[in-house]
Amino acid sequence: MADLIFKLNGVPEDEAQDVRNLLDDNGIACYETTVGKWGTGTAAIWLKDASQREQARQLLEGYQHERVRRVRAEYAALQDAGKTESMWGRCRQKPVRFLFYLGSIAGIIYLSIFPFINFTG
Repeated sequence: MADLIFKLNGVPEDEAQDVRNLLDDNGIACYETTVGKWGTGTAAIWLKDASQREQARQLLEGYQHERVRRVRAEYAALQDAGKTESMWGRCRQKPVRFLFYLGSIAGIIYLSIFPFINFTG
């Protein structure tokens, strides 16, 4: 019976490809499903043989630890170089968009509390 080993929802394509390659390189038989046309399925990688679950789980845990270490190191290097993007940096790059979002938020808040503050009359 098939066994779910790795969900692909929200996973970057490079990570999904790394997982596919990792399982393939270690001879673990698996297949992939998508969410389907209507979005009701599960995008995931499944094991064909449940007896390989422990081996696959160990491989994935090792890969995840290595990926976290590598991504954190890359982010730290970007921070040291001053190339990370902050919220205020984005606001300065696109001030019109920032003002539009700010106005939208203010409008929603106003419409949400208007019935409760208009008791004059």
